Amino acid sequence: MKYTVLVVDDENSIRALYREELEEEGYEVKCAQNRAEAFSALESGPVHVIILDIKLGKESGLQILQELSRHKSEIPVIISTAYSAYKDDYSSWLADGYVVKSSSLDELKIQVSKALGRHYGAGQSH
Repeated sequence: MKYTVLVVDDENSIRALYREELEEEGYEVKCAQNRAEAFSALESGPVHVIILDIKLGKESGLQILQELSRHKSEIPVIISTAYSAYKDDYSSWLADGYVVKSSSLDELKIQVSKALGRHYGAGQSH
């Protein structure tokens, strides 16, 4: 089974980087730059894990996270943000993982793999 990752980030360069790196890991990748595109992508086919930025232009990733927890709670969400302070915000605790953006995507890839393992079984293949 090939797992699908939805990357929700308002920065084109981040979406492109995450797409390239995650596709190299064997994942199918969908991208969205805001809430509307994210929910459209969720309706267009299966998504197994979501990578969500907290600051999406004028939209709040934490509000989107709360909405996802109410309507799509079966899909693990990993917060990926440049702001480490949000880790202490109780609303971020709804996420399955929290990664501070850096030049290395190793931690993000580990969090994606862990989330898939917890939700779909430890022996997953990409």
